[in-house]
Amino acid sequence: MLTLQPASRGLRGEMGVPGDKSISHRAVMLGAIAGGTTHVTGFLNGADCLSTIDCMRRLGVNITLSADETEVTVEGAGLHGLKPENDTAELYTGNSGTTTRILSGILAAQPFASRISGDDSINRRPMKRIMEPLGKMGADIVSEKGDGCAPLFIRPVSELHGGAIKIATASAQVKSALLLAGLYADKPVTVIEPGPSRDHTERMLKAFGSGTITIHQPDGYHVGVFPTDELHAADISVPGDISSAAYFLVAASVIPGSELLIRNVGINPTRSGILEVLRLMGANITEENRRTEGGEPVADLYVRSAALHGTAVSGEIIPTLIDEIPVIAVAASLAHGVTFIKDAAELKVKESDRIKVMSEGLNAMGADVAPTPDGFVINGVDHLHGAAVKTYADHRAAMSFAVAALAADGETTLNDADCVKISYPGFFDDLNGLTA
Repeated sequence: MLTLQPASRGLRGEMGVPGDKSISHRAVMLGAIAGGTTHVTGFLNGADCLSTIDCMRRLGVNITLSADETEVTVEGAGLHGLKPENDTAELYTGNSGTTTRILSGILAAQPFASRISGDDSINRRPMKRIMEPLGKMGADIVSEKGDGCAPLFIRPVSELHGGAIKIATASAQVKSALLLAGLYADKPVTVIEPGPSRDHTERMLKAFGSGTITIHQPDGYHVGVFPTDELHAADISVPGDISSAAYFLVAASVIPGSELLIRNVGINPTRSGILEVLRLMGANITEENRRTEGGEPVADLYVRSAALHGTAVSGEIIPTLIDEIPVIAVAASLAHGVTFIKDAAELKVKESDRIKVMSEGLNAMGADVAPTPDGFVINGVDHLHGAAVKTYADHRAAMSFAVAALAADGETTLNDADCVKISYPGFFDDLNGLTA
């Protein structure tokens, strides 16, 4: 249990946030199937990304970490060089849905069987969304319990087939699994999404020597990849994770007297919806020193406290901020007027049912949050008050409630704060450093 006190002053100073989780995962996976040695700097040493490293090591890839685990060296095995420890690769992904889903695309093309499983949360999360489209490519993937969830058993097949594959929901994890499987296919693969999703895989494939083509057609976003015989090692610089920066952007916005500079944050347009929404709510956020590093747009974000007001969040912007919706709900709870968040039913199948968890916790703190089947209706209140809040072992819920606690009157307790180690091990140290 962790006890949090309200902030005694505004958040002031400069800081950096850990490396982007999505990019860290992909750098290790692509480095593992490339030829040569890949160097990754700014790597996120959270539990999820370390699960990806463990899985690739179990597939015969030599990976070394620096003492602080933020620099990674991957000695690539090549597209056809993965070798499990036994006849069947036994892989444990912990709490990482990204590892489970994207890695399945690589495993579907291997000449050996694989069993991929995770913790209780992962083994309840839906995997049909990758099983079915990969199955259309000829992959042989079954859910051991027959419930469409992990553990997944992946049998080798003689060949994967290319072609056009339409997916129902814009999902970077599903798209990435199909694109990586497409590297091994008999002809090009085109993934058709109803809207744009994170494009880190497309950008990184280019860095490793295998580009993709993206075209916006009337029936959706078409992303194509060509089969290849090899990828080439690359040096990857991972920018700060905008999902981690989001907690401090909201905290500095709602706590009076705040003035904060967050350095080296990735502002990829498929991820930066949080900036658009906070600005629509009246937040005072500017981008400084814009640049491109490792194929990704990066900037320093300067934020000052501001009076927020309600807004509507829905449609194509949702995939660009799905992980930030919990902390947007905190901002909305302290904004003037009503905020509507919809088209976000995906929140129900994250590490927790985030619609339920955020509604329950914020209402316990005096907010006015009405859950809906695909989001929230949030009436802003003048003040939150401290309360005993359950995080349901969800790292993003825990960090969002911590931001709410800073802006609340009185003491707040979180029943499980250690879950933040999944994506931001030093979160509370950074938070305390800015508010002490």
